[in-house]
Amino acid sequence: MGSLFRGEKMCLAQLFVQSEAAYSCVSELGELGLVQFRDLNPNVSAFHRKFVSEVRRCDEMERKIRYIEKEVKLAGVKIEENLSFVPAPLPKAMIDLEAACEKTENELREVNQSNEVLQRNYLELKEHQCVLENARDFFAHVHLHDEGGHYQRLLDEEAGARSSRDSNTLDFIAGVIERERVPAFEQMLWRVSRGNVFLRYAEIIEPFNDPITGNEIHKFVFILFYQGSQLGMRVKRICEGFRASQYPCPEDFNERNEMSTGIATRLQDLQIVLVQMDDHRQRLLASAAVNLSSWFIKVRKLKAIYHTLNMFNFDVTSRCLIGECWCPADELGDIRLALQRGTQKSGSSVPSILNRISTTANPPTYNKTNKFTLAFQELTDAYGVATYREVNPAPFAIITFPFLFGVMFGDAGHGLLLALFGLWLILKENKLKYSMGNDDMFGPIYGGRYMILLMGLFSIYGGFIYNDCFSKSLNIFGSAWTVNGTECLKDFDPDTMARAMLDPKVCFSGNPYPFGLDPIWQIAPANNLNFINSLKMRLSVILGIMQMTFGVLLSSVNHVINGQRHRLFLEFLPQIIFMVAIFGYLVFLIFFKWFAFGPWNSDTAPNLINVLIYMFQLQVPDPVMYSNQFFSNPFRNWFR
Repeated sequence: MGSLFRGEKMCLAQLFVQSEAAYSCVSELGELGLVQFRDLNPNVSAFHRKFVSEVRRCDEMERKIRYIEKEVKLAGVKIEENLSFVPAPLPKAMIDLEAACEKTENELREVNQSNEVLQRNYLELKEHQCVLENARDFFAHVHLHDEGGHYQRLLDEEAGARSSRDSNTLDFIAGVIERERVPAFEQMLWRVSRGNVFLRYAEIIEPFNDPITGNEIHKFVFILFYQGSQLGMRVKRICEGFRASQYPCPEDFNERNEMSTGIATRLQDLQIVLVQMDDHRQRLLASAAVNLSSWFIKVRKLKAIYHTLNMFNFDVTSRCLIGECWCPADELGDIRLALQRGTQKSGSSVPSILNRISTTANPPTYNKTNKFTLAFQELTDAYGVATYREVNPAPFAIITFPFLFGVMFGDAGHGLLLALFGLWLILKENKLKYSMGNDDMFGPIYGGRYMILLMGLFSIYGGFIYNDCFSKSLNIFGSAWTVNGTECLKDFDPDTMARAMLDPKVCFSGNPYPFGLDPIWQIAPANNLNFINSLKMRLSVILGIMQMTFGVLLSSVNHVINGQRHRLFLEFLPQIIFMVAIFGYLVFLIFFKWFAFGPWNSDTAPNLINVLIYMFQLQVPDPVMYSNQFFSNPFRNWFR
């Protein structure tokens, strides 16, 4: 608690490491987490630093891993979380990691490209099959109207032309178009051909899946008839402009059946290939999902190490790297041991050197935390980080924050659920560390598990004070309000609200409810909210003023620590006098009114706000709060 009450003493140290041992030493220091390096190359661009190529390689590997992760999530494959410690890989292992990421990415891209091509072919065959099926129905419908098997008469009726079959040939185009484009497509054909094109279309009931996006697409099969090569060129251009797929469709019935049979055979073969390719893709993604978590950790550690090494200066003559870092003065021994482990791991014969240097720069603030105090420290730092060696409010927030939350929440039932949820997070913290702890949404909830437990416990306490459990009162000890010796809550008729209008001068038993609010207030018809809201408001004022006064008292400790004793008289003393003389006096009036006024003299009780207003106006309130209140202001006549 001593180190949490004030930040650790920091010192500036200079580090000399050999080039071959620099990576391992920085890796060990990073795992230790006690060092903050200074950038000794502030004027050097990030593109001209020594290890910029390694950082770029790490960025490229991270991009590949993100691509693999996206494909794994889209396929619904569960990513196995690594529950063990993953050390930073050695520099020579970076090549193997890079090769593994590149191999997995290339295989995935090849499989996806092949799958996309096969899906597109499958979609085209399905569309062609639908065209043949609908064309057969359409031709059968036309044959009923033209037993000769020709469509000239139908075209003449639509276009109004009178020409013979021998002089002009009738051509048609069959294809598939998206449902949203059909109205505009039909309108454009009518305008361009001036009504000389006969169009017939039918909706495909089963939607298709886009091979690129995977979205469902509804399409129509269309067949249009026209005469003349010039009109045919215009019609084909319109089809291309509306992205309508055109498919061959023989006019002869036997040829259409033969083509439809061949397409069905190809569809069966293609479906078998798609199933096998999907199985191969799932196996590839499952094998990648096993290593995905560890790959992420390794690449990020690699990138952090090389980014840190870019802050060092390179001494050409001594072939060593020179860096400066802030570190806790009491942890220098552990830092030197970490450097020694890094040197031994790299196989270097020259030991690394760590020298403490003097400086006038302002050190950073470092507060040593553990898994219990970490959430409260982060909550405090979110509002503002204390300056170096300043009093840290985090240890006091461990109690005050959950307590004030319980005062605000004040429900024993919901508080119990919150406490049980926090207790479950604590009991399962090892299993949830890498799954829930690394999640962007649920990570803060996991990190604040001890805070959630305390918030739930204090909410239970506040709920019993307010006698509120799931917004209902609990009659545990029996109501203190009686009528002729009978408890009010027994034989209470909710339809007769007059029973709840109890005069405290007559109906009160004399012994208050043992703990919290009397449950009779839950059914009070008229003054329920007036009494409960007034009580909660006064409790909030008392606790808020206590909190502010305690904050002012903490500032005096900073003045003493910093040797600024004059600020005790010029800043702290006026603040505390102003706080106590006004708001502290208000708290005194609240307690005094609770003790001095009861049911027998409640009609003569003054209003607290009026008392404060009269005090600032240098007037005597009517009625007075206590005797000789007029003489409580000895400077009253000075301001007349």
